[in-house]
Amino acid sequence: MLYPVYVHVGDAKHAHAVTFPNFPGCFSAADDWEGLPAAIQEAVEAHFHGEPDAVPKPSSLEELVVCPDYQDGGIWMLAEIDLSKIETKPVRLNISLPSNLVQEIDTWAGQHHMTRSGFLAMAAQKVMRSSSQPNA
Repeated sequence: MLYPVYVHVGDAKHAHAVTFPNFPGCFSAADDWEGLPAAIQEAVEAHFHGEPDAVPKPSSLEELVVCPDYQDGGIWMLAEIDLSKIETKPVRLNISLPSNLVQEIDTWAGQHHMTRSGFLAMAAQKVMRSSSQPNA
């Protein structure tokens, strides 16, 4: 499904940052334009992990382009988001971690508007993807 995303264009020192008007608290970034689609998909999957019923319908670009929140020189892009990749059935599991690590996870997740489960899922997916890359 096509969703509007607002891209804050980066430069040689800064990544392109993506804001999702339909998904408050969901953010993404990529160093180059070619990396944006995968980064966008990954961010949405992590944001809605275990909560597929919470995914709203896309807003129209006509409504968004006049919104004062998006008048700082960024650009609009329609991103193809594969909603079928959002995990629909959460599985409860019991794990043991050092308490200070749990506190760090909760702090980081809270600062990024995520749940602990969403953070752990995102971290696991990132590690698995990077280890499946050649020369990783």
